[in-house]
Parts: sequence; C-alpha cells; structure tokens
Amino acid sequence: MKAIWDLLRLEHGIMYGIAVIIGIIVSSGTLEFDKAILGFLTAVFCQASSFALNDYLDYEVDLKNKRIDRPLVRGDLKREHALILAVALAPFGFISAYLISFQAFLFALAITILGYIYDLKLKELGVVGNVYIAFTMSAPFLFGGIIAGGVNVQVVVLSLLAFLSGLGREIMKGIEDVEGDALRDVKSVARVKGVNFAYKLSAILITLAVLLSPLPLIHYGFNLLYIVPVAVADVIFLRTVKSLIRKDKDIRRLRKETLLAMLFGLLGFLLGAI
Repeated sequence: MKAIWDLLRLEHGIMYGIAVIIGIIVSSGTLEFDKAILGFLTAVFCQASSFALNDYLDYEVDLKNKRIDRPLVRGDLKREHALILAVALAPFGFISAYLISFQAFLFALAITILGYIYDLKLKELGVVGNVYIAFTMSAPFLFGGIIAGGVNVQVVVLSLLAFLSGLGREIMKGIEDVEGDALRDVKSVARVKGVNFAYKLSAILITLAVLLSPLPLIHYGFNLLYIVPVAVADVIFLRTVKSLIRKDKDIRRLRKETLLAMLFGLLGFLLGAI
C-alpha cells in the first residue's frame, strides 16, 4: 500500500482535491457536498494517473538520480504496474468530472492529456515543462471555480500564488536531477543556464509568492483566520529561500519543506474563504 501511495503521490492528490473545494467556496460562497466530493475525486484520480505514467516513463532517469523515494526504483512495484494504474485510474476521474458538468469534464480531460504530453515530451523542454507543472498546482482552484459556475478574481489570485511557489519548486527540483535529466536531454534551467542561476531564479519566484500572500486578506475580503497558517507557510518558504541563497545541496529536504509550506498555505486559503 505504501508503494502504491508513493507511486501515485496521493498526498499531492489530496492537496489538489482540497484546492478544488477551496476554489468552489471562494467562487460561490457556498459548498454543494455532492459536487465537492466529485471535484475532489476528479483531482485525485487524474493526478494519480499522470504521476503513475511519469514514473513508468522516467524509470531510467529516476534510477540514475538514485530516487529511492520512487517505488519502481526500490523494486517495490514493477514498471507494468505503474502503466496499468495510469490507464485504469483516469476514467474514474473523467466520470467524476462528467457527473459535475460537461465543462468540468472538458477541463479535467484537457489537464490530464497535457499531463500525459508532459510525461512523454514536455518534460524534456525544461522551463515549458516546469510551467506546466506549476499550472497544475494552480489549476485545481480554477477547476473549483468552474464547478461553482464561474472563476472570480479571488480564485485567480490564489491560483497565481500557487503557480509562483510551484514554479520555484519545480526549478529547484531540476538542480537535484541534473545528472538523470541528461539521459532524456531535459533542458531544465539548471542544465541550460547553470545550477547557480537555477538557485537564484527559484529563490526569486518563491519570494515573490511570499510578498503577494497578503493580497487575499488586504484586497479580497478573506477573513482573519487566513493569517496564521499563511504566516507559517511564509516562514517555511523564507527558510527555503535562505537555503537556496546559500546553495544548499539537500534539494530533497527543501522540496519536503516547500510541500509542507504549501499544505499550510492551503489551510490558510480554506480558513480564509469560509
């Protein structure tokens, strides 16, 4: 079960699902339970399918990078298991989206197909692939707005914060994966512009997300419950920025820290919206 969890990165799926619910609340001010559940399931199933395909295609790269956090590299699962799960899980996500609305289905289908294209080719384009992954971190908020019947400016702001921090996180990941990325000739920022440039750009993007984080409270009517979790997230992000400036080589630890920061940020978004 742990191997399957790791393969599908279900902690990301749960966070995406929560982001969908936040998008619904921020867009409509209310929450329809059935649509919220279906939106949550859509996010979980679609992202799980994409992650499984990613590990299937990236097996040699992950092996080179010694990614023992990947169950295929550890030998806990076979490569064909990842492919089977990738194919099997996507239809559940599409069905969940279709039960919400045709617009929701089209959005989920488009994002998932882009995810497959990323796994197959976009990843090799470096920054383009980074931008796509960052967009997938902001897309659940937009999906929630679509479910609610319309995307408003508050949802766009939350999506922007998620996008900036996500893009910084992905560029940071390229620093860790330089050797393995050479196998697929992935044109990451770290490989094209150099590791030092990647450190700086990642730090700038994450700092920008921190600087913009007060906007939902100051300009868009979020309640005061927003403050504490987002302040915790900002402190963790700034710790990461400090480590990036110092060119800390433990990128895996920094990625875990930023994931924790995003979790606190999600909690702040949720509390601020209710």
